[in-house]
Amino acid sequence: MKKICVSICVYLWLIFFCFPISAQDFKTINDGIEYAETKRGTEIEPIKINLLRLDLTKVRLDVVHAMDAAIGTETTSSMATRHGAVAAINAGFFRLDKSIFAGDAAGILMIDGKLLSESHYSRVALTVNNSPRRTEVFINRLKLSHSVTVGEKTFDISGINRQRGENDLIIYTPEFHFTTLTDKKGIEIVVQGNKVLKVFNEKGSIEIPSYSFVISASGKFHEQLLEVAHRNVEVTLGRHWETLDSSNYPNTLKIEDIIGGVPQLVKNGKIEITWEEEKSSKSFVETRHPRTAVAKLKGGKFLMVTVDGRQKESVGMNLNELAALLLELGAVDAMNLDGGGSTTMFAGGKVVNQPSDKEGERKVSDAILVFPRKRISRKLHKLPQAGQ
Repeated sequence: MKKICVSICVYLWLIFFCFPISAQDFKTINDGIEYAETKRGTEIEPIKINLLRLDLTKVRLDVVHAMDAAIGTETTSSMATRHGAVAAINAGFFRLDKSIFAGDAAGILMIDGKLLSESHYSRVALTVNNSPRRTEVFINRLKLSHSVTVGEKTFDISGINRQRGENDLIIYTPEFHFTTLTDKKGIEIVVQGNKVLKVFNEKGSIEIPSYSFVISASGKFHEQLLEVAHRNVEVTLGRHWETLDSSNYPNTLKIEDIIGGVPQLVKNGKIEITWEEEKSSKSFVETRHPRTAVAKLKGGKFLMVTVDGRQKESVGMNLNELAALLLELGAVDAMNLDGGGSTTMFAGGKVVNQPSDKEGERKVSDAILVFPRKRISRKLHKLPQAGQ
């Protein structure tokens, strides 16, 4: 496995840029939630950092999507306020354009046990489970392959709740939209229970029933499905999960939420930036940008970090610098989330960092929200085993 050699970079960073963040720098803003703001860098290249350190026995974490759907955008502060969260950060990468598909997650996304977006290049992901006594979090690279069997023929699924392209087989769930938003160049199959309910050939944008899901196919999949998809034919969904370091996961893992990022930054207490394996780019790693990241800390606490950038007051960080910072703060495992203009931290009823977009806080796809541990009302979902 290829890894970035960062020992010299880290050494220089520690000499010239690091001024240790002490326990006194953190202030309790709510039970189990500590906040700190610090500066690094130089007078010419200052860096502003915001930190939230969470006691996972006193708070819970929830991933939410903008507008509580699978597509669409909304500011981090709006999602936090609307759900009554005490704190929040922006989360995963997403489709950022002016189309109706804006906000489509660009990687794996699971909310309340429902898979809303497929994994991408086996990239790193944060897994969240709120048990009655504490919130369990894991950071690992996840690989997910999934299929659908219609009658006796099995097809690989191309994606979940995203725009259908050429030679695509997409699963649409009610969280996506009222309809599939497709053109007429394909076939769409409504599934009820485990059987085909209706088949629509070359119609497009059919309604997604609230009780069901739709198989939508184009190109080579169109004719193949047309041959086997008939009313009352059995339909089975298959999933195969693989964690690329299973030692970090218990055997009986239950999951509520998963949010994807790129790349991994720290693994087992050591800097390990897997940008090549995760199909990222060298420039993305080495260029300073605003950054958002999360980390599991020694002792079990959880860290949320934002680094401001692209402005006079703060130039941002590259991922070598960010990984070194997280390691200094006690990270055991850490990952990078969506940064740039998306980087936002909400705490104490307001945005506490300085987003880099001229227009102010950017509308994003999803966010990680922090709540007091008062009650756990969500249904927990066990991670499917291979073949489920």
